[in-house]
Amino acid sequence: MNSDLAGRCRLYLITPPKFEPEAFAETLDDALGGGDVACLQLRMTETDGDGLAAAARALIPVCHERDIAFLIDGRADIARHVGADGAHLAKPGDMEKARRFLGADAIVGVSAGGSRHAAMLAAEAGADYVSFGAFAPSATLPEAEVISSDLLTWWNETMVLPCVAVGGINAGNAAALAATGAEFLAVCHGVWSAPDGARAAVAALNAEIESVAAT
Repeated sequence: MNSDLAGRCRLYLITPPKFEPEAFAETLDDALGGGDVACLQLRMTETDGDGLAAAARALIPVCHERDIAFLIDGRADIARHVGADGAHLAKPGDMEKARRFLGADAIVGVSAGGSRHAAMLAAEAGADYVSFGAFAPSATLPEAEVISSDLLTWWNETMVLPCVAVGGINAGNAAALAATGAEFLAVCHGVWSAPDGARAAVAALNAEIESVAAT
């Protein structure tokens, strides 16, 4: 992510794959009251471009009111159309097209999975951040191979570009992942399906991150 969003480890939320936009906007607003969040990525399944755009329009004001960046998964064209802050891409080869849509100032991130090579290609292509994961069994990424957090440590000791840890993250493992130097922890199921509710989950995750920052 760009330098304006980088710094100490922060939360990066991912929406549930299915939701009713207006109702979820209220859920999101309540969740954000739980503590610091840097970014929200809109990632929906089984919806067309119009549905994605409608969801974005419902959620962007909630995020921008709190100075939270809003990204759309995989659709740079819709991100530009609705005034999102950028897009998240599945592979480095999508960077050139995304930049044409969004321009140099937009936030564009790229998934690298567990691949150092893909992450380096994304950095060379001008990504603002790369994401690695999954780091635990993930309801959001059920087919993703679970990888070692050593990859995060290596990246942060070697590269300047910020990285996002994603996949299976919750309050139980957040501190260990934050301790690797990862700039962002991306969480979906660990917030929206948390037994005590999303607001409490955001607060608990921030507490774990702060426990690392305090040491």
